[in-house]
Amino acid sequence: MTEHEHHDHEHHDHDHITIVDEQGNEELHEILFTFESEDFGKSYVLLYPAGIPEGEEIELQAFSYIENEDGTEGDLKPIETDAEWEMIEEVLNTFMTDEENEED
Repeated sequence: MTEHEHHDHEHHDHDHITIVDEQGNEELHEILFTFESEDFGKSYVLLYPAGIPEGEEIELQAFSYIENEDGTEGDLKPIETDAEWEMIEEVLNTFMTDEENEED
C-alpha cells in the first residue's frame, strides 16, 4: 500500500454543490471535505445530500476532479478503479477518526 498525502480544505464559499443526475434532476449536496492525491494526480470531493437532519444516516458520494487552469474546480468525474475507492475509504476513515477525537 502506498502513502497518500491528503489535505483537508475548507471552502467557505463552496460548501454546497448542485449535482444533475441522468434524468436532468438537480440535487443540492453539501461538501464533507476535499483532498488531493499525488498518487493519482487528482483531487477528490466527498458529498452528501443537503438537508439531512442531524443524526440521520447519510449516503456519501465521492468524485474526482482536476482543477481548471484558472484555479476553479473542474467537472466531477466518477471514481473508476478499486485502488481509488480503497484510498478514498482510507482517507475517509482517517477524517472520521480525527472528527471524533476533536469532539472529545
